Amino acid sequence: MYTVASGDLRPSANVTCWPAQQQLEAAFAAAVADLGWSVRRAHPYDADKGHGFIDSQRYGIEVFKDIPVDAPLVVVDAVWQYSHHVLAGLRSHRGPILVVANWSGEFPGLVGLLNLSASMTKAGVAHSTLWSESFTDTWARDGLRTWLETGALRHDESHVRDLPALDDASPEVELGVALARQLRDDKAVIGVFDEGCMGMYNAIFDDELLNPLGIFKERLSQSALVAEMGRVGDDEAKAARTWLEERGLTFHFGTDEATELTEAQVTSQLKMYIAALRISDDFGLDAVGIQYQQGLKDTVPASDLAEGLLNNAERPPVLSRDGSRELYAGVPLPHFNEVDEGVAVDALVTNRIWTAMGFDPETTLHDIRWGDEYDGEFVWVFEISGSVPAAHNGGYQNSYSMRQPPMYFPLGGGTLSGISKPGHIVWSRVYIAGGALHVDIGRGHVAELPAEETRRRLDATTPQWPIMHAVLHGVGRDQLMARHKANHVQVAYAPDAGGADRALLAKAALFRELGLAVHLCGDVDL
Repeated sequence: MYTVASGDLRPSANVTCWPAQQQLEAAFAAAVADLGWSVRRAHPYDADKGHGFIDSQRYGIEVFKDIPVDAPLVVVDAVWQYSHHVLAGLRSHRGPILVVANWSGEFPGLVGLLNLSASMTKAGVAHSTLWSESFTDTWARDGLRTWLETGALRHDESHVRDLPALDDASPEVELGVALARQLRDDKAVIGVFDEGCMGMYNAIFDDELLNPLGIFKERLSQSALVAEMGRVGDDEAKAARTWLEERGLTFHFGTDEATELTEAQVTSQLKMYIAALRISDDFGLDAVGIQYQQGLKDTVPASDLAEGLLNNAERPPVLSRDGSRELYAGVPLPHFNEVDEGVAVDALVTNRIWTAMGFDPETTLHDIRWGDEYDGEFVWVFEISGSVPAAHNGGYQNSYSMRQPPMYFPLGGGTLSGISKPGHIVWSRVYIAGGALHVDIGRGHVAELPAEETRRRLDATTPQWPIMHAVLHGVGRDQLMARHKANHVQVAYAPDAGGADRALLAKAALFRELGLAVHLCGDVDL
């Protein structure tokens, strides 16, 4: 069989993560050899670059020219990867395709696998997936043997069922239907700053799919965001910082721009927050997405602090340029991180349902980063790469800002981090399969773990980032990995279990009315 390794676009990330990739490739090759096969790596280690990843779309196209089109092919993923690096070759490959990942918190091959699998699902490329900590366990070995013998591997998805008939007279169904019709009739505009620059093909939703929902894109340039930041005064940024500190947000400041969070970085981030609101007001946006990578990382500090503030109802007030109006006063402006347009649809819908039901409307995405057993249940590490709304942490007094890791963020910038509060959640994902929109939706709760267990999980992943201890009701670890069609999952809190069930029903009814295929996952009480 042939193997390829899709990597990051950022050289620093590829060099740092290369040893973990080597370790996974060696473990996988040993498993393959034990089953009587051999591995041929389709591209070499590059000594000048310091890694052996495919690190651009062009390089990927060239690599695939030398892979027999009918050969068994494995994408080995130990890290976050840009799916478009290999998607061109995978689209034309005719042999069986397998994507394998490590089971690691530190090196997010799981996140890369989920994104690549979702991208291939959108592209209509048949493939299988498999994951393991070391590829020495029986479950992974049996799965690999099945794929080698049959060219396909199917996992248990018995937790998924299609939405049954709903009681159209129930208040929640009536609400969902009414909000769906309102969205379709009145229409909404989502602002998209530099679509697709992180290589997430699965996160790009064509207008032909969005417009029938009543959702339309305003395509914006991140250079316009930087230009608007230049028009924001230092005094405005200072006032926003004072507002945050008065409410308890802790900034972990240092003095070294290269490795620590500085006051200048935060000033720039708060200017971005103000600029994003003003541009959103200019275009009448109902939601907005900033895709920090690529381009902005070489221009300004990270966008994360701005993103977390936008998603929170309580946030520093921002006035129009002439000072006559407060922009989006008292409500979140839903922000879809990394310009994931599946998140845009979900966040917009969630905001409207939760607001109509009188629930706190804050919602956010997380990466499905990793997970482990604790006290008899599987607890996921949901960990967004920089910011959550402070309300999810229980307020600014429970939140803090740390410098983003230099490997990914050369100009720094602070997070909006914290430990997500315990409570009841609805989780979901809007995705594309077979040329149509689908949504998977389920229930869960956020566990409260001891401080030492939280610390272990943070240290095993990225300690600067916000963390949610998520338990998904009726969905096993491998079931979620097998089914989920994105590296991102959308979450929103409800005040209690009954409220979460009712909100889920309203959300399912809304999506059904808009024409999406709705799939219930796990234990869902309608």
